[in-house]
Amino acid sequence: MADDEVPAEVVAQIMAMLADMQCEMDPSDIEAEDDGGYELDDVFCADGQYDMKLDADLQITERRKE
Repeated sequence: MADDEVPAEVVAQIMAMLADMQCEMDPSDIEAEDDGGYELDDVFCADGQYDMKLDADLQITERRKE
C-alpha cells in the first residue's frame, strides 16, 4: 500500500540513528503509524533484540526487549 510507505529520507535517518546506537535492522521492517510515528520491528542491538516505536520527530517513545 503506497500510503504506508516510509519516505527514503526517513529510512536513512532512522538507520543512521540506529547505527549511532550500535543497532541494526532490515529497513523493510520500518512501518509508518497512523499518528505520524514509526514502528521498528526486530531491531538488533549489542544487548539484544527490540521492537521500538518512534514519534514523528524520530524520538524513541517505546522500546520493548524481545
